Amino acid sequence: MPIVVFYVLAVVGFVIVALTRLRLHDGEAGGRHAYSPLLVHAHTIFGVLGLSLWTYFLVAHDKLPFGEVCGVLGLGLVWITSVVGLALLVRWLPSKGRHAADDLADDWWGNGAGLSLIAHLGMFFGTLFTTWAYVTGAI
Repeated sequence: MPIVVFYVLAVVGFVIVALTRLRLHDGEAGGRHAYSPLLVHAHTIFGVLGLSLWTYFLVAHDKLPFGEVCGVLGLGLVWITSVVGLALLVRWLPSKGRHAADDLADDWWGNGAGLSLIAHLGMFFGTLFTTWAYVTGAI
């Protein structure tokens, strides 16, 4: 399997983390529910740190010290980032119940959850694929 696939997935991961931070930085993003700014901070910090460690692993796992440790730690942090990103999507779920209001707030990022859904599900499956490749020794 060409290593360039994993470099592309890392770059896409950085883009997803940056766009999520940009979209949710002021607490005024669309959705039905509020979200904690701590989730956004966790997504950004774990994402940048995890993807940086993972990229270090891709570049130097057999040449520089601690390459394998950085790979495992980076992949773990990328998993945390992926799960936090999916948790941020919960704000789009409809409320159920007798007194639930149908007050969907839109924003200028495509008027809905489509972009976020594609990005975060893509990151989840990319992380799953990368983990599979790492565990099976394809990387």
